[in-house]
Amino acid sequence: MSTKRSRFRPVFSCLSLLVLLAFTRPADPITVYLIGDSTISIKQVKVYPETGWGMPFANFFDESVTVDNRAMNGRSTRSFIEENRWQSVLTTLHEGDYVFIQFGHNDEVKTKKTYTTEEEFSTNLVRFITESRDKKAIPILITPVARRQFDDAGKIKESHEVYSGLVRAVASEYKTPLIDLDKESQALLQQFGVENSKLLFLQLAPGEHPNYPEGKDDNTHFNELGARKMAQLVLAAIKSQQLPLADRVVKPQSK
Repeated sequence: MSTKRSRFRPVFSCLSLLVLLAFTRPADPITVYLIGDSTISIKQVKVYPETGWGMPFANFFDESVTVDNRAMNGRSTRSFIEENRWQSVLTTLHEGDYVFIQFGHNDEVKTKKTYTTEEEFSTNLVRFITESRDKKAIPILITPVARRQFDDAGKIKESHEVYSGLVRAVASEYKTPLIDLDKESQALLQQFGVENSKLLFLQLAPGEHPNYPEGKDDNTHFNELGARKMAQLVLAAIKSQQLPLADRVVKPQSK
């Protein structure tokens, strides 16, 4: 009799596991909002191969996650608020959602109409944080991604020193998760070097692409490869900081 019981035990174990899996509650659906500027935003076909890093980022997560990319070309924290773009996010924000916040490119340039003073920039970041938390959503601050700028010795130059510092300071004061994309992207560009880093940006010779018949020399905006590399840096930070969102990253298919 004992032999028969041991023979059927694996069958019962498998059935028990299947029953448990059948009643395992699926993860609640959430939305990850991306707010920021042209380095993140979804691009129109007419400007390809320009690609915002938010585009490949949307493919990293399982079916429980919707990535809603609200980033827009040329926006600063101030113009994003003034145009009611933040309000449109806030009205649809729910408990458990995420808000990834990356500004600075357009805030810091004094000659642009989107210029935002240092004090106002910090105040706007705090507003994004507090109003997200009021909705029981999770804000994530991101420093502005680096531009491709090297000195004569081939060393990557700091392009957002002041405004990246402000993001770090707000994150520290308000105990907000921080993804230091400025620092990480600088390291990546340094690794690629002066010439090879061109492969990540919208760098096109005349006649190389029909959207840019005269060519393009852009050291701020990414091509498809560059956008994917930047998105991977953000994903790596999500995992290394063990944010709960990491549990919703697509799992590799077993072979």
